[in-house]
Amino acid sequence: MRVRRLAAWTALPLAVTLGLAACGSGGDGGSGESDPNAAVRIEIAEPQHLVPTNTNETSGSQVLAALFSPLVDYDEAHKPYEVAAESITSEDNTTWTIKLKDGYTFHNGEDVTADSYIDAWNYGAYAPNGQNSSYFFEKIAGYDDLQGESPKAETLSGLKKVDDQTFAVTLSQPYSEFKAMLGYTAFYPLPEAAFSAPGELAEGFEQAPIGQGPFKMKGTWQHDAKVEVERYDAFPGERPKVAGVEFRIYQQLTAAYADVLSDNLDVIKTIPTENLSTAETDLGDRFLQSPASSLHFLAFPTFQEEFSNPDVRKAISMAIDRDEITTSIFKDSQQPARSFVSPAVAGYRENTVGAPGEFDPAKAKALYQAAGGPSKITLSYNGDGGHKDWIDATCNQLKANLGVDCVGNAEPKFADLLTKVKAKQPVGLFRMGWIMDYPSMENYLGPLYSTNGSSNYYGYSNPDFDRLLAEGASAPSEEEAIKKYQEAEDLLAEDLPVVPLRFGQNNFGHSTKVQNVEMDLFDRIDLIKIEAVK
Repeated sequence: MRVRRLAAWTALPLAVTLGLAACGSGGDGGSGESDPNAAVRIEIAEPQHLVPTNTNETSGSQVLAALFSPLVDYDEAHKPYEVAAESITSEDNTTWTIKLKDGYTFHNGEDVTADSYIDAWNYGAYAPNGQNSSYFFEKIAGYDDLQGESPKAETLSGLKKVDDQTFAVTLSQPYSEFKAMLGYTAFYPLPEAAFSAPGELAEGFEQAPIGQGPFKMKGTWQHDAKVEVERYDAFPGERPKVAGVEFRIYQQLTAAYADVLSDNLDVIKTIPTENLSTAETDLGDRFLQSPASSLHFLAFPTFQEEFSNPDVRKAISMAIDRDEITTSIFKDSQQPARSFVSPAVAGYRENTVGAPGEFDPAKAKALYQAAGGPSKITLSYNGDGGHKDWIDATCNQLKANLGVDCVGNAEPKFADLLTKVKAKQPVGLFRMGWIMDYPSMENYLGPLYSTNGSSNYYGYSNPDFDRLLAEGASAPSEEEAIKKYQEAEDLLAEDLPVVPLRFGQNNFGHSTKVQNVEMDLFDRIDLIKIEAVK
């Protein structure tokens, strides 16, 4: 689901060429004099978590991007470059040496050391800790010994401290894209103060996380209201141009949009669907667009008998007119999706879903009846994400084209929906959005569809898929890896555990009080570039 990761809001579409520039003046919204002593206000949904190894949705990740500095970030070609790391090297793609830059300290004054990463990663990988992003440590040697109710070990054998600023990571098998993974939230460090005992998170840490990034917490997480951060003056990297950020939590995007129009909110990360047709008029050059990496889909609870037959799933897919919904609801501001990976990454192919991705109501109904599909379908979604219109339109299509009863079920918050689907509570089909964690085809496949994937909430499991994914990960070159990943994607088309619907693009806006507002492929506002205007 940076992000990255699972997306709470309905995001908007990705230009296939990734050449789309921001509208207007590139986000300037004017040429006012910058005010470095002012704070800015940015809209988010209620995060599910604020512990790095437990945060796999976009709102929490936006907050953590303020509090932490990653080992690597990505250039315009989506290649990783060192940020908090001085160097990341390997001669065999199996053993990697990570040397840290000098000068980084946590917000409580502790030095950032190799132990800061080793302790955080061990905590995230240890199964009894129940971290959402534990899966991302799977490639490190010793991970299997940390799994189960009574693990054999408490620490990863593949993590070894070399000195205070250097540690070595040994993988269980070669993985050429390991450096690219290290930009993901799960790989942030934690201070000693995060733990009350070795491997035990301190009570209250999540309410006021201590990072080593450009901002530090100001007070504590005010649930369903806000998270505030302020500039960390000891940060050794590029300094922010604002004194702080208020991440303001909204239950409804329409309320956030009204606040932007009245200058009571500075940035809305997603324009509500009902305001798309007027946003350019309302905001002028403060209505912005940029490429995204998001994929939006409906997921099947394949562990439930009524959705266990792939033919039922294929029939539902064929009964949905993606193009019509893209036009009528999203005003052609999204791109219909018929593939399982985004055009943002190497290896993307058009229409990998095949025939089930094509709208064919007659064939859909016949297949559905022959497969014994249920007479009632529920589409669950988070009510705080601007999804009602397209969910209702999808339900209307399923009613008309399959002859079923279909109802939309709004969970109050995205965190609520995630909690229910993780617990496999009966919610029917459920909407999901994925934003890449790191630029790789594998990232659209492994977390979502592998048997132990961190965001595989639908119970999908195919040993051949897992095998191909592993073979791709250990391939000696990107080209060879992509061939294996594409074979794995072909299996998804046969099994169809989810229905790809749309590729997204960032459609966002800002008030007259800020300038230089940019949003990246990972659904994050750039907190270093944004400026407040005097």
